[in-house]
Amino acid sequence: MKFISWNVNGLRACLGKGFTESMKVLDPDFICLQEIKMEKGQAEHGLDGYSEVWNSAVKRGYSGTAVFARTEPLSRAMGMGVPDHDNEGRLITLEYPEFYLVCAYTPNSQRELARLDYRMRWEDDFRAYLKGLDAVKPVILCGDLNVAHQEIDIKNPRSNRRNAGFTDEERDKMTVLLASGFTDAFRSLHPETRDAYTWWSYMAKARERNIGWRIDYFLVSNRLMPNVKSASIYPDIWGSDHCPVGLELEP
Repeated sequence: MKFISWNVNGLRACLGKGFTESMKVLDPDFICLQEIKMEKGQAEHGLDGYSEVWNSAVKRGYSGTAVFARTEPLSRAMGMGVPDHDNEGRLITLEYPEFYLVCAYTPNSQRELARLDYRMRWEDDFRAYLKGLDAVKPVILCGDLNVAHQEIDIKNPRSNRRNAGFTDEERDKMTVLLASGFTDAFRSLHPETRDAYTWWSYMAKARERNIGWRIDYFLVSNRLMPNVKSASIYPDIWGSDHCPVGLELEP
């Protein structure tokens, strides 16, 4: 099974920049999108053979997630059942016989860390939600988690130390989540790989210079790691300020 996750930073815009063609080349079984900034039916995506699950934000043109799956899920859920978190379309959970697939778009702590306190509440509630799922069956979590966990995951760790996405608080929450029974698939398979990023600022030709951050992930329940065949980053696929990331699972 092949999974792709991509923060498209506006799906309608990304559709005009080769989204459909890229997905057809990658040919995944599951496509998990974040920051779609639209509702179902507002644009033709050109993907055939997939069922669609959309969770759009209450605020139009903001945030939102979507999952395209070749296999119908046993069940689907939007949000985590916490009203404080569930109006921005940030979470989709699909249940399959062998696992839960969770597509997440973690809130950004914003400039001057204006939303850091809220982000900390999200992290605690989200971790509890994931642990509840994991107690039933293994979990595959993917998405823009808005944190570069380790210094290896960011080009300039020293100068970004207190910037949103690289605060001690956010990084510590990722450490706690992983210690709760989850594995960062890419870093597990590529522990020493540097300059592997998934997001670049639009400023100062950061992407061309590969001045980036790795903030898009596949985390899997520890007991699923023996089934992980590969975990990939696709920096050559443009269309957003993020690039897609991938996971392949053996049966």
